[in-house]
Amino acid sequence: MAIWNPWHGCHKISAGCANCYVYRRDESIGKDASVVAKTGDYDLPLKKNRQGEYKLSAEDGIVFACMTSDFFLEDADEWRQGCWDMIRRRQDLHFHIITKRIDRFAQCIPSDWGDGWDNVTLCCTCENQDRTDYRLPIFLSLPIKHREVICEPMLGEINMEKHLSTGLIEHVSCGGESGENARPCDLRWIQEVRRECIRCAVPFTFRQTGAVFIKDGRTYHLDRKLHISQAKKSGYSYIPNMGMADAIKYKLPDRGALFARLSRSDFRNRFHLSAKDKAYVTEKGMETIRSHARDFVEKRLSAENPENDGKQTPMKGHPVFIAQHAAACCCRSCLEKWHNIPSGKVLTEGERSYIVDVLMEWIEREMHL
Repeated sequence: MAIWNPWHGCHKISAGCANCYVYRRDESIGKDASVVAKTGDYDLPLKKNRQGEYKLSAEDGIVFACMTSDFFLEDADEWRQGCWDMIRRRQDLHFHIITKRIDRFAQCIPSDWGDGWDNVTLCCTCENQDRTDYRLPIFLSLPIKHREVICEPMLGEINMEKHLSTGLIEHVSCGGESGENARPCDLRWIQEVRRECIRCAVPFTFRQTGAVFIKDGRTYHLDRKLHISQAKKSGYSYIPNMGMADAIKYKLPDRGALFARLSRSDFRNRFHLSAKDKAYVTEKGMETIRSHARDFVEKRLSAENPENDGKQTPMKGHPVFIAQHAAACCCRSCLEKWHNIPSGKVLTEGERSYIVDVLMEWIEREMHL
């Protein structure tokens, strides 16, 4: 990996820019980050050492461009064509261009861009729902071969599943904000985007916690050196069919606390066994119902990424189906939200047994009403 900054300096355009690390760093050395200037590394992709070899070698692989500016900044219009020329020449490198100005892309590409270049990945940043709703439709409409979405700093809950379901986004990463005035990042926001990625089979990376991180309602203030390591330690990054979520450490909820929480949910409280359901349970017996529950959990919930997740459990037709919705055991997303069981992993025998026990306890409670 290498970094190429052909120019330096930028202008803040959205909420994610408020605590920009470039502005913070430049201010610390008495420099104005709003002044955009060409750098001495402008032609880095073509620079060679004394042996006549490129300083950026094929072994560097990915080159991140404009990490202290924006590639599509208006101030850089006169310099950008030269960068495209260098990118075109260096087909042995893969350039990642991160931008908040995806709305300027169409007017900034070279004449031979066509449907995109194989050695360029465009990374569109979306720090909140507002910018997601504005930028991603533009992003997906453009002729780009490789697309990634970056939610850093993540400033609120983001729903992007309709965009992920297009199959046009190759990777999503999320992370919190660093710095003295960092705004908080909530693990729940990270988890929700991760669940959406799992449902759409899109690789996901939890990049960093940020300086102010909320988990289970508790706020943590983390030293800079822990931001990346703690995110990695969480195990929340996900690659389809790699079983990576097995690394996530979690605790199953106390059953008493779980049922108390379920009782406060208007949606979960809609579900009750009918007289017909109760008669069926009485006729078959609890052990048979438990056997049915084990079968449903195994076939509909156990896979790493179950088919039609979120829609695989009927709303009626069997007492266990009713119990699954009432006890939030109907899909992998609900299992993660309510029971802390991570999505993106095959359920263990212990997890399956726990789910069946929860379902049977709910049914037993209903039978005594």
